[in-house]
Amino acid sequence: MLNVIDYVPGDTLLHRLNPVTKLALAAAIVAATFLADSYPALIALLALTLALAAYAGVFGRLARLLKVLVPIALIMLVLQTAFTRSGTPLIGFVTDEGLITGGKACLRLLGVALPLVLMLMVTKLNDLANACVEKLHIPYRYAFTFSTALRFVPVFSQEMNAIMEAQTARGVEYDTRNPFKKLKLMLPLCVPLLISSVSKTDACALAAEQRGFYLRTRESCYRRYPFAARDAVAFALAVALIVGGILL
Repeated sequence: MLNVIDYVPGDTLLHRLNPVTKLALAAAIVAATFLADSYPALIALLALTLALAAYAGVFGRLARLLKVLVPIALIMLVLQTAFTRSGTPLIGFVTDEGLITGGKACLRLLGVALPLVLMLMVTKLNDLANACVEKLHIPYRYAFTFSTALRFVPVFSQEMNAIMEAQTARGVEYDTRNPFKKLKLMLPLCVPLLISSVSKTDACALAAEQRGFYLRTRESCYRRYPFAARDAVAFALAVALIVGGILL
């Protein structure tokens, strides 16, 4: 089963950028999204992310994440309009100020989550961790922890699906539309998932120790990640995005 953050092979310019450059570009889009305070700027940043996803051939995978984020964004919009009392009343408790701030909050939620996921889709986790160790001088143990945590996300998802299928075979119905009843059914699954997680974590720790994890340094990586001219252009674009976010 494919996960949203799984690497998608490709030969596009975005795939061939240095992993640190991709991380900087995603961080610049996120920073510009927080700094921008106008609808055109926020929509333009979101459109840029979707255009990069379409260029890299991962738009369909990113659309799967949108199906999850859009309902959350709508909930944020409702809460924002419900608790914002300033501005001119429009309909009932809804004010123009609440709609404006709620709409910006929705766009910011999408603009923050999508670039980071896009970066993971076009970057191998090993390359990202090794490049951060080499170029950013991040200790290897921290880079390994980050990459391992991301690898465990689809593993835990598959483990949860397996547990749910086993419970469904025993007569438990998880297809209810009542959110409270569904939450009540999901809570007992946390215990076997926690036990399985601890077992997998111990196995991973033993495997890493046997392979000389504590001997790994920045110089021991056999691959190198040099910067190229395309990376300089991408860094310039990242700086321009941040400046544009400040001005707009």
